[in-house]
Amino acid sequence: MRRTLSLWVMLALFVALRANPGEAREEMSQEEQWTRSLVSAGLTASSVKRESLAGGLAHYTWKVRVGTGKYDAVTVHRVVREARPWIPARSSRAVFMVHGDLWGFVPAFLTNTCVSTMPEDRSVAAFLASRDVDVWGLDLRWVGVPEEEKDFQFMADWSLQTHVKDVGTGLALADVVRRLSGNGGDDRMFLLGWSRGATIGYAYLDGESQRPRAQRRVDGFVPMDMPVRFGPDAAQQRKWACERYKVLKADRVKGRTEGGLLGPAPGIPVRQIGWLADQYPNSASQLPVGLAGLPKPTNRQAAVIAAGDTAALLKPLQPITPGYHLAGSIPDTSGLPDKTAFTPEPTLFDYFQLAVPYQSLNEVVETEAQLCGLDVPYDDHLQDVKVPVLYIGAAGGVGRYGEYSTRLLGSTDVTHLIVRGRPEAERALDFGHADLFLARDARVRVWQPLFQWLQAH
Repeated sequence: MRRTLSLWVMLALFVALRANPGEAREEMSQEEQWTRSLVSAGLTASSVKRESLAGGLAHYTWKVRVGTGKYDAVTVHRVVREARPWIPARSSRAVFMVHGDLWGFVPAFLTNTCVSTMPEDRSVAAFLASRDVDVWGLDLRWVGVPEEEKDFQFMADWSLQTHVKDVGTGLALADVVRRLSGNGGDDRMFLLGWSRGATIGYAYLDGESQRPRAQRRVDGFVPMDMPVRFGPDAAQQRKWACERYKVLKADRVKGRTEGGLLGPAPGIPVRQIGWLADQYPNSASQLPVGLAGLPKPTNRQAAVIAAGDTAALLKPLQPITPGYHLAGSIPDTSGLPDKTAFTPEPTLFDYFQLAVPYQSLNEVVETEAQLCGLDVPYDDHLQDVKVPVLYIGAAGGVGRYGEYSTRLLGSTDVTHLIVRGRPEAERALDFGHADLFLARDARVRVWQPLFQWLQAH
């Protein structure tokens, strides 16, 4: 067996099920079997919840305690085709997805279930699951912090390492449940990380590479639109990262534990931008002039500019790459974003409203330190990571600037996919960071190549 812990879990479950010959297998529901097996593995998970989706798919969730604090919990998700209710169909490929800033698993990867303006079959998780890929993921701890919370000292010790540990817990749960369902074993589990989720993915693999092969869980890596280090040709981007690090580090020294590049409670203004654009699209925006670059943009224009010009949100700081943005746009005569190019505006406005209010600051500071070129404990063993890698970049997001990070790995099987529609000089208008999941043609340009790579590996 490749994973010793899971062998003992399965043995314990086998004994429990066979201890009383008169106890018929059908008397124990699938939910009860999963719960018992997770307890045997030392995972403190609440009862699983199931949501039926279109096309014979289902969405399962477990809330897992990962500490003693009030918010020390993560939600693990599974999207899978079912043979019948509560009985997932067997699959030989599985992927575990880690989201980035602002949006948890469902709005990031299962968007169609919470955005009414998106067709029911248009989300990357549903797309892959409908093709018999077993899709897993989690909500990081800060996703569960409610908007009414005002004291964030519990975030003081949360860091990239905290999230790496939680990803490991999610992967362990997925491994146990898949084995119980007749999957697992030598079937492959891929790790996909989008945005800061890719940073966490690199850090997870860095640590896992130092474990014996039998204790490793990841057999392939898909970082999406994020670097961990900048290459020799990106000195300007490294300088910008150092400037962001200096500002955020100063905030952390002053005692702030919550927030990010958009300041404290970063999700709340993003929600407001989306709500105003949705409810009062033609009213004059009350957002700061610096956001829009216009004296009186409408709420619709302000939302399009916020998605299409990240530099306008971060001033005086610079974004991670030149022209970086969430959603590509078409400019007006002044050169400012005027309408979205790839993602429908109603979908974008709904998406903004799904941003979670808070995020821990430490991981943002650590990420900027790493991008600045400073010493961090998360990339000391990247040369020991030798799993197949598919880097997917948005030409108007991080794009080609994420390719260098894959060269720091020891992997020899590395593929780069940059989704672009314009030359590099026009990256400010090209396919954006969130277009990878929201664009009208994301299924053809992003998800289908991802699926084909999963199949080939």
